[in-house]
Amino acid sequence: MKALLPRTERGRLTALYGSLLLLAGGGLVALVYVLVGQGLYASVSGVVRTVSPAYRLPVPGETADLGRKPEPARTMAPGESPTPEELKGYAFTQDLSGAVTDATRHRLLMYSLLALAVFAVLSIWLAWWMAGRVLRPVGVITETARRLSGENLDQRISLDAPPGELKELADTFDAMLGRMEHLVSAQRRFAANAAHELRTPLAVQRAAAEIGLAGEPSPQKVARIRERLIGVAESSEHLVESLLLLAVSQEGLEPGATGPVDLAALAAAELAADPPHALTVVRTLAPLTVTGDRALLGHLVRNLLTNAVRHNREGGRIVVETSADGELAVSNTGPVIDPADVPRLLEPFRRRAERQHTAGEGAGLGLSIVAAIARAHGASLVAEANAEPEGGLKVRVRFPLPEGQCTVTGAPGSKIG
Repeated sequence: MKALLPRTERGRLTALYGSLLLLAGGGLVALVYVLVGQGLYASVSGVVRTVSPAYRLPVPGETADLGRKPEPARTMAPGESPTPEELKGYAFTQDLSGAVTDATRHRLLMYSLLALAVFAVLSIWLAWWMAGRVLRPVGVITETARRLSGENLDQRISLDAPPGELKELADTFDAMLGRMEHLVSAQRRFAANAAHELRTPLAVQRAAAEIGLAGEPSPQKVARIRERLIGVAESSEHLVESLLLLAVSQEGLEPGATGPVDLAALAAAELAADPPHALTVVRTLAPLTVTGDRALLGHLVRNLLTNAVRHNREGGRIVVETSADGELAVSNTGPVIDPADVPRLLEPFRRRAERQHTAGEGAGLGLSIVAAIARAHGASLVAEANAEPEGGLKVRVRFPLPEGQCTVTGAPGSKIG
């Protein structure tokens, strides 16, 4: 049965549409033939009877005068029998009505079958054309997908068609191509930036070894070069650990590594372990328990606090808040940031200013790691630039609350310096 079906979608649609149209046309022809046939004999018989019985049949040897007006039919009295001539007239009327009815039915059947054959040819052609029109957007999508590669993801279908399912499919495909182009571009930038970030400390180490230790350096110079090499190695180690953490965060959570985590207690512990100096810390920590990986959530809080301290100004302020509705927010003062630059700060190796390769300078992965950990936990992250004159950035992470957890009123905030 499957071997008899057409091999293309257009052929299948043509067979389907053509069969439906042919079935509808055949049904219409049959219906007309039956309806006309049922009333045809009565109509013909009635017409013939109004004319034929009114004529007097010619007797043998008499010439019939067809131009003569018909004589009115004789009205028989009750109980009177028709004459033999009248019986012959009635029989003639019945035979004539039957012959005319049969001839008309035969002619109607022939014309109907001829019309059905023409309709069948037109139906198949119309079904083929209609299937081509319907599947044209699918062909455009297929051709565009066939031309796509990693080098031309900027191509789009841009289907010019009225609103409908296929138009929605083409627009969805274009949106998917846009996301793919963005992801591929981000991956390329990430690879290039990672290579650059890893190449820089290697170049510094090689220069220190080839130039600083050339000849017979003094013990003091060897000590300085050693300290320099250790610092570069630590920076490289931190960069590699950050890259691994980013990769782990993007893979998602392991099923057995999740559990309830108190973010308020986690934030308080991070602040107590490494309190910011020369900065005012305002914390409003309402109880907030979420389900997740405690180690990754610790990195999330730590990176937010480190970013808030590193990009602050002297005598600035850090605000740390948790709320019972599932939100963790960290805000700081600092340089004024253009709101248009905020989305770029969440990408790997993106900084507000060019890297200076100075001590304590980050690798530009902190906020991207925060975003990856938030996505792994099903949380939404929103970063906003603070208005002048405070400047700085406010990052809010909203976590989905566990089922059955109610919103409670948080404890009043406290201020530590």
